[in-house]
Amino acid sequence: MKPTAKTGARNEAVLRSGSLEDLYHRFNHRCFVQPDPLQFLYDYPSVRDRELAALMAASLAYGRVGQILKSVSFVLSVLGPSPRAFLLDRTHEELRSALSGFRHRFSPGEEISDLLWAARRIIRESGSLEACFAAGLGDGQSTVLPALTSFVRSLRAAGGRKGFLLARPERGSACKRWHLFLRWMVRRDDVDPGGWAGIPPSMLIVPLDTHMHRIGRGLGGTARKQADARAALEVTEMFRRVAPEDPVRYDFSLTRLGIRPEGDLEGWIAACRSGERRPT
Repeated sequence: MKPTAKTGARNEAVLRSGSLEDLYHRFNHRCFVQPDPLQFLYDYPSVRDRELAALMAASLAYGRVGQILKSVSFVLSVLGPSPRAFLLDRTHEELRSALSGFRHRFSPGEEISDLLWAARRIIRESGSLEACFAAGLGDGQSTVLPALTSFVRSLRAAGGRKGFLLARPERGSACKRWHLFLRWMVRRDDVDPGGWAGIPPSMLIVPLDTHMHRIGRGLGGTARKQADARAALEVTEMFRRVAPEDPVRYDFSLTRLGIRPEGDLEGWIAACRSGERRPT
C-alpha cells in the first residue's frame, strides 16, 4: 500500500504516542552495537583522536559488515592509540607507505592516506576537524548541510582525493556516511559517544541508506523512490516533528529493529500504518 498524506499523519500520531521511544529504550544500548564500525570509537577517550577514528570508520562504512570491521580495524591499528599524534608526526610519504597494499572495495590505501593527510593539514590550520566544520556554521541554518558542504570542500582543497570517499552534498547525494560520522560525533548517549559540543543535534540529518529509506517510505515520511538528499531531508523532517531537538535520536534503534533476530521491522511499520502502537 502506497503511503498517503492521511496515512502519514496517522503514522506520525502513532510515533508521537511513544512507539519510537519504546524502541529507543529497548535498543539504544551499547550491548547492541556490535557488529558496527561505531564500536571502534569507544577506544578513544580523547575527542581529537575520536574524530579521526570516526572519520576512518564512517568513510569505510560501505559493503559487507565483516569486511568493514576488518578494514577499519586495520587502518586504526596503523594509526595507533592516538591517531592525532601519529598523523602530526608523519610525512605524507610515510603515511602512504604505512597503508600501501591496503584496499577496501573501491578505496585503495593511497586514497585513505590522502584523506588522512588532508585531515592533518586541516588540523594544522584549524586546530581540529571540529573547528573546521564549525567554521561553516552560520546564522539561520536549519541543518548541517551548508557546513558539511564547506567541510568536504576543505578536505578536497587540502589534498583529499576527489573520489568515492569525499561524497559532495551539493551534488544531491544522501551522503549517508558523512551523516553517520556527524551522528557519532555530535550526539551523546549510551550509543553515540559525541564530543563535538558546538553543533546542535537538532541540525543533524538522518544517515539515509536503503534500509532507512524503506522505513521512511513505509511511514509516509517520503514518497521519493531514490534514497537521495531530498529523501534524507524529508525523512529527517518526519522525525523532527516528533523530536525537534534531536531528529536522529531513533536512527540506531530503528536499524537494530531491522537487523536483530528478535526485531520485527515490517511488523512495526505495519502497526504504525494501521494506527496501532506496536508493543515492544
